[in-house]
Amino acid sequence: MRVILMLMVLGLMSSPVKTDNVITRFKPPAGYKQSAVSPGSFSAWLQTVPLKPYGSQCLTYQGKVARTEAYTAGIVDLSVGQYDLQQCADAVMRLRGEYLYSQKKYDKISFNFTSGFRCDFVHYANGYRYSNDHWILKAKKDYGYDNFMRYMTLVFSYAGTLSLQKELKTVSNPSSLKTGDVFIKGGSPGHCFIVMNVVEDAAHHKKFLLAQSYMPAQSIQLLQYQENPWFSLDEPAYILYGELVSPGYLKRFE
Repeated sequence: MRVILMLMVLGLMSSPVKTDNVITRFKPPAGYKQSAVSPGSFSAWLQTVPLKPYGSQCLTYQGKVARTEAYTAGIVDLSVGQYDLQQCADAVMRLRGEYLYSQKKYDKISFNFTSGFRCDFVHYANGYRYSNDHWILKAKKDYGYDNFMRYMTLVFSYAGTLSLQKELKTVSNPSSLKTGDVFIKGGSPGHCFIVMNVVEDAAHHKKFLLAQSYMPAQSIQLLQYQENPWFSLDEPAYILYGELVSPGYLKRFE
């Protein structure tokens, strides 16, 4: 024990690296406190998604600095992939898919293609492969993470803002905004943001953190404007596609 303590004092033994997330990195503004979330929910999971070390740049799938770098408040520690696929809607689906996979809710992992085809993970994990809006049995059963990522890559290839917008449920009461909600406009181009955390004051006014990917595919990026990462429905969002941060574009996963 004395040897270990001495090594730590001398800096010869590194201490465990603490993982940062949106709760630990982004403290609520003055007068605001953390909104409650249900344990085990998508909201709770998003709050604990690891972030890359402070100061990490937003990079494209090619390893270049993304054109959205100026808006970077933090980077979610998830892979971007080797192809120009994990863009805006894809990043939202990636987060949702990762949550469900981590909970082993395999039968809930499902996204619709723009064509309307329902692409569910259970079919894919059981060896079926997509062909012209049909499943064809071609492979062995595999519920492993690498196969899950191959499934998500398939989803990225055929789904987008148009399909995701149709899948999500409209939030009729914006004051109920919560972590995991999505601001989305389908189209070519369309765009979307996902709410990564929500805080509120005594009068229940809410502020929230937003994340996105972009074109070309890039890191999933926590956003800020002039070093302020907290957005509100009561104030304009001075970021690219900031006009979408309004009640009319607010959607939610079932």
